[in-house]
Amino acid sequence: MSERPVFDPLSGPPALPLRNKVGRVVWMAVWLVLARWTPPPLHGWRRFVLRLFGAQIGAGTRIYASVSVWLPRNLVIGGRCLVGPGVRLYNQGRITIGDRCVISQRAYLCASTHDHRDPAFPLVTRPVAIGDGCWIAAEAFVGPGATMEDGAVLGARGVLNGTAEAGAIYAGNPAIKVGDRGG
Repeated sequence: MSERPVFDPLSGPPALPLRNKVGRVVWMAVWLVLARWTPPPLHGWRRFVLRLFGAQIGAGTRIYASVSVWLPRNLVIGGRCLVGPGVRLYNQGRITIGDRCVISQRAYLCASTHDHRDPAFPLVTRPVAIGDGCWIAAEAFVGPGATMEDGAVLGARGVLNGTAEAGAIYAGNPAIKVGDRGG
């Protein structure tokens, strides 16, 4: 009987290069000093700070101070969106959010994972794509490689790892289609 390889996080190459790590430290310090403490109405200022670090954010989008963005240059958000309090955008891979979307409080969008079949456990990025007019409700999770087509809804605490059809409502873990949006 062969032994299964054991994961050793200290062996092999680092998941992210030093340049990336230094850039993240600078980003986190800038967000903490310039944006994290700002009052709710200063959405324009927070858009400006994110854009300085490479994020593409449309006009009128509201981003709360308690939002956590892993890497601004991997973030694209359309216009007139709301990214609510406590949202985590774990975007080692690209996260794209269309126009007029609502990402409710404490939702989590994750664009990376690890290859569990490889003993070195390497990082694998898989982009997340959210279409126009979508709603991700409170504390929902959108996993690596997931897609929400235009107008799709993911209910509170739902877990989406695949594709949500246009105009459909999804809920549960794993998320399943529970209905269609009206009118």
